[in-house]
Amino acid sequence: MTAATLFTPTFPPQFNELSTNADFDNHSLETDRHSMEYDEVNDELNDAMDVAADSEHAGVDYGSAEQLADEQALTETAIFRKLQKKLRRQVSWAIRDFNMIEDGDVVMVCVSGGKDSYTLLDILLLLKRIAPINFDIVAVNLDQKQPGYPEDILPAYLNEQGIAHYILEKDTYSIVKSVVPEGKTYCSACSRLRRGSLYGFAKQIGATKIALGHHRDDMLATFFLNLFHGGALKSMPPKLLSDDKQNMLIRPLAYVEEKDIIEYARLKAFPIIPCNLCGSQTNLQRAIINDMLREWDNAHPQRLASIFKAMQNVAPSQLADRELFDFEHLSLDRDDNERLFEGDNIQAGQTDSLADIGLPVAPKTQTFNPKFASKQQTDKAIESSRPTQKIPTINPVI
Repeated sequence: MTAATLFTPTFPPQFNELSTNADFDNHSLETDRHSMEYDEVNDELNDAMDVAADSEHAGVDYGSAEQLADEQALTETAIFRKLQKKLRRQVSWAIRDFNMIEDGDVVMVCVSGGKDSYTLLDILLLLKRIAPINFDIVAVNLDQKQPGYPEDILPAYLNEQGIAHYILEKDTYSIVKSVVPEGKTYCSACSRLRRGSLYGFAKQIGATKIALGHHRDDMLATFFLNLFHGGALKSMPPKLLSDDKQNMLIRPLAYVEEKDIIEYARLKAFPIIPCNLCGSQTNLQRAIINDMLREWDNAHPQRLASIFKAMQNVAPSQLADRELFDFEHLSLDRDDNERLFEGDNIQAGQTDSLADIGLPVAPKTQTFNPKFASKQQTDKAIESSRPTQKIPTINPVI
């Protein structure tokens, strides 16, 4: 295998029924961002109709073990369609919200052979066929020469799918092993070397965006790693300009949950390649954080969604970063309106000292001030002030 091999399909991509759509996601682009949950009733109805239609087409008669297997396969087909639709919407939302992909972009999708990057590539290729803009996709894999790495699996898959790709060969494994002390984790050094190689190659081939397969749970895990061990309130942004301003990174899976990716990879039967360098190391802090997040998700299903929403709803004045918010120059801007204390009494002690400071020794109080009362309180006060009218009693005999 050469240092960089390229395969470009000579045949056009096969279009399916989704090709008739005219945008990233006809529904998602018109849907309010806050309605990111599906209409479960409609989806289940559509899925049931899909199963019924497929059953009728296949002539399934539920009874035998073989026919039950057919029924299960049809059910999985409906589940896959629903899940693919969900991922397509979420990726569309992320692309739209952060303006990740623009007309004429060449998107370099970094493919490692894991479930995340396979899913990212698959969904982006699906969206490319139905998007309202034109952009190109090229898959790039960095073969880091790890011992036992099955180097034929990924090229075979990409060739079978007709996906333009490069396989870059660089022995970063030996470098990582030589610079990282025994017993320490390899992740940091490995990612820096990999990132540097991919950044440079993106510029070399003219790719305008670098798409990474990090998902919502990766972003949450990074947030807590920095919080617990880095002393910083930061995570992975959905879109990032590199420090040298030479490359733009995007994470289209920013809204996607890992459990959905796991299920999608299972249904698609991607040829997963495990990481034997860092993925097999024990006591990784990221693995500990991931276990914590899974426990939270099982016990409190909405907790992770709430935390991720908090990452999108930052209030700098409510934190303590002096660089982010100008606490030093905060000043009062009071008006002349005076609001008296609403209560029964004020006891003033050491009145001589209060007078020396210039403070009142007998502050006034008020029992009720309509100016600061709520509308309900005001309405009650008005109602109570009206004279009561007696209803005349009518003698039924008369």
